[in-house]
Amino acid sequence: MDGQELLAQVRALRATGRSPKQIARALGVPPAAVAPLVKAIAAADQAGAAERKLLGCWVSPGWSQGLTVQGHPEWPDVDAADAGAQGLVSVLVTREERYGRVSICGWLVDVWCLGVKDVVGPRVTDERRVAEFTRSYFAAYQAQPLQAPVELARHLVFGAVAYARSLGFESAPGFEATTGQLGPWAGPSAIGFGRHGKPFFVQGPRDNAAAILETLERSVGRDRFHFLARA
Repeated sequence: MDGQELLAQVRALRATGRSPKQIARALGVPPAAVAPLVKAIAAADQAGAAERKLLGCWVSPGWSQGLTVQGHPEWPDVDAADAGAQGLVSVLVTREERYGRVSICGWLVDVWCLGVKDVVGPRVTDERRVAEFTRSYFAAYQAQPLQAPVELARHLVFGAVAYARSLGFESAPGFEATTGQLGPWAGPSAIGFGRHGKPFFVQGPRDNAAAILETLERSVGRDRFHFLARA
């Protein structure tokens, strides 16, 4: 297939939420041929985000726990932090696509340490399914998700990525393909990350605690972070 045909197929498969490796496997091409196309698609989507109508943006309740926020008193939050989601914030953004379709992207963000831990999408679906997807996406939280300006989503997601990178951690695979959903970003973030200004690593079920703690010791020093590891 020629370059334009490959690009079209990569875009179509990426819209179903597949990772670059899954796309390469499905098309029978090397991953090295797919990776730059995924990046180019993400860049084009980001440039065109302003042309796609924003339909909705939600963040999980209690997102600001332990953080500092400067200059944005209008950003919503409630004192409903979930003890089972310490330092974890879920963000969901939907935009209008052609023919009555809707694109969805979601991010699970460790705002205290690791940045973006997981991504959903870009996924294109029918508009009538968005409400059901949103309920499912935030089902683990005790309180309802908060409708928020997309500006808050940008500051949370891109800001957490920059913070985590400063500590030595990179974002989850597939993150670059989702950035177009958020729109343009110049930075820096108005949010101060870490728990009360210090990295706080709370081990999740798939985290390599030893490797993460070693990285934190190298980047900030042994006594300059906190952690909560699973027994």
